[in-house]
Amino acid sequence: MMIPEINLQANQKLYFASDFHLGYPDYTTSLERERKIIRWLNAVQDTAAHIFLMGDLFEFWFEYGHVVPKGYVRLLGKIAELTDGGVPVSIFTGNHDLWMFKYFTQELGTPVYYNPQSFVCNGKKLLIGHGDGLGPGDIPYKLLKKYFFEVKFFQWCFDKLPAFMGVGFANAWSRESKKKGSVHHFLGDDEWIWQYCKKKHRENPHHFYIFGHRHFPLDLTVTADNCDFTGRYINLGEWMNFCTYACFDGTHAQLHSFENTYAL
Repeated sequence: MMIPEINLQANQKLYFASDFHLGYPDYTTSLERERKIIRWLNAVQDTAAHIFLMGDLFEFWFEYGHVVPKGYVRLLGKIAELTDGGVPVSIFTGNHDLWMFKYFTQELGTPVYYNPQSFVCNGKKLLIGHGDGLGPGDIPYKLLKKYFFEVKFFQWCFDKLPAFMGVGFANAWSRESKKKGSVHHFLGDDEWIWQYCKKKHRENPHHFYIFGHRHFPLDLTVTADNCDFTGRYINLGEWMNFCTYACFDGTHAQLHSFENTYAL
């Protein structure tokens, strides 16, 4: 399988962001966050050779046969404006919005990726994705994803529910999940995605491994005894607190914070 290749022109860059979680925790807060995301896209579009939006863009997303969840018109319209204007945008599904099907490709002109994808840019190999279910842990979620979320029959069953019931159930489930909390600090060797990157670096080394999902900005080295170069694992953080994204100029990748005082 051929790896997609991107060649940057002078002053062009790749941009990566994830975990917008639009819709959470309420309409007003989400709308303010959405407007900030649009300001970021406006700020980077003139230098963007490609923009990667890497999962959990929404707190919940499901494409019914004839409707999609209401709201988010600013983000959806901006993505359409970018692709119509010649700026490629690629979308990865996350654990909150993995039920993306044809809408984004048909209406917005964006490819949708369901698994990590390799790219080559100016001679550097990048492996990018959302990050859910990677590494050695999180067994309950992996089983739920494989035997429920990804099964066509259960997707068909969910589609037959009235939209108010399906969306209401999904939002209630998401709220309960948030109450349980997640660990949003560095876990050292227990960072599952970092372990996944180390394994990949032994098997098929890349220069950069860029993921989301962790809700915590990270920039870590990735080494392997059988590889003669050091890779880097970058986690993109999220936009509820950190408002962080990554920029790759063809040689270097760096985390940035947009309209935020978070010190990187």
